[in-house]
Amino acid sequence: MGRPTEATAPDAGGEGPGAVRSAVRAPEIAYRPARGPAVRRGPADPVKVLMHRHRDLCERAVDPLEIAAGLEAHGLTDRAAARYRHRDVFSLAEELYARVPGAGRTVRAPAPPPAPGKEARAGWTLSALLPGAACLVTVGVLRATEGVLGGEARFAVTAAGALLVLLGLRLALRSGPLHAPGGTGGITPHVCWLLGYAVYGDDLLAQVISGGPDGNWTAAPAALLGLAPALAPAAWCAHLFATQARSRLTGSHGLSEFGAGVRPALLGALALFLCALTALLFLAGPGHPGPGGAAGPAALGCLLFLARLLAVHGFPEPAATGLAAACAVEVAAPFLVLAGRLPGLDLLARPVDAVVTAAGPGGVPVLACGAAALGLLVHASVALTRASAHAPA
Repeated sequence: MGRPTEATAPDAGGEGPGAVRSAVRAPEIAYRPARGPAVRRGPADPVKVLMHRHRDLCERAVDPLEIAAGLEAHGLTDRAAARYRHRDVFSLAEELYARVPGAGRTVRAPAPPPAPGKEARAGWTLSALLPGAACLVTVGVLRATEGVLGGEARFAVTAAGALLVLLGLRLALRSGPLHAPGGTGGITPHVCWLLGYAVYGDDLLAQVISGGPDGNWTAAPAALLGLAPALAPAAWCAHLFATQARSRLTGSHGLSEFGAGVRPALLGALALFLCALTALLFLAGPGHPGPGGAAGPAALGCLLFLARLLAVHGFPEPAATGLAAACAVEVAAPFLVLAGRLPGLDLLARPVDAVVTAAGPGGVPVLACGAAALGLLVHASVALTRASAHAPA
């Protein structure tokens, strides 16, 4: 009996034998013992490993942006996303969002209509105006009753006004764009000291340098008259910055692109607030003697704005550190002058004397708050340009 493979002899003119030959020789083509089986390196689906590692994050997320912010907070960069076959963290977050069923997405509330949003903005704007209004009313009452009320009555009016300002400030910071959900890291004592020094510090330092202190310190309320109403523009500048950062987060295709777009928004918000603060300090009237003028309260306002911005976006510790550094410089200034009176320690007072000679007593808060604000700005230009700083609360 003949061999079966003889039926597969090549036939140049027929299609049937060619088809039979292809069917018979297909196993020979597939079988290549010399090459051996292919060896896989690493997991077949690298995203699956990341998905299991961050399953809680992916299940809680209400959009891919929240996953991207969480991945970046865990140290995943655009370069590291290439190991998972994605060009950047945002693309990787979109796949994780699509592959992991999230419980929070089914109960996600619909987008609020425009009217409640406008009402909410009107609400926190009104609350941000309360401290400035309380401060202006107190000063108006004191000026209207000058020469009529005695010292004790004027002190009572001042104390009541200060209490109203503090209550208004507390109410304004409990909601709106200046609300810090994670807390402020205990910065309230630092803020109280800085505001108190803005009112009484210049006269205190001047008395210490001249050989005192010699009794009561003269208050300079113009600083508070400018800083208290500045809470409203601070809230709006913080709102504009958060809105622009969120829009950049939506349209960016990489962390570096997002950071490059958010940094100008941060500087623009700070510049806008500084312009508004300068105008309010100018309207507050005189009360800032020396070549520096209102530079001290302006530097303090920038410091407080940057510290609050960091606290709002989840960085209260650097904010508290910057405020504490400014307080330390202002506390050290009069003590260095007093210590310089001791024999052989006059060297301690020379830095303070040099600053006061060049810019007056107001030069100390300019130096203290300006340097601290510059440090917070450098930190904010890094921390607030990360996607994790703008993750939904």
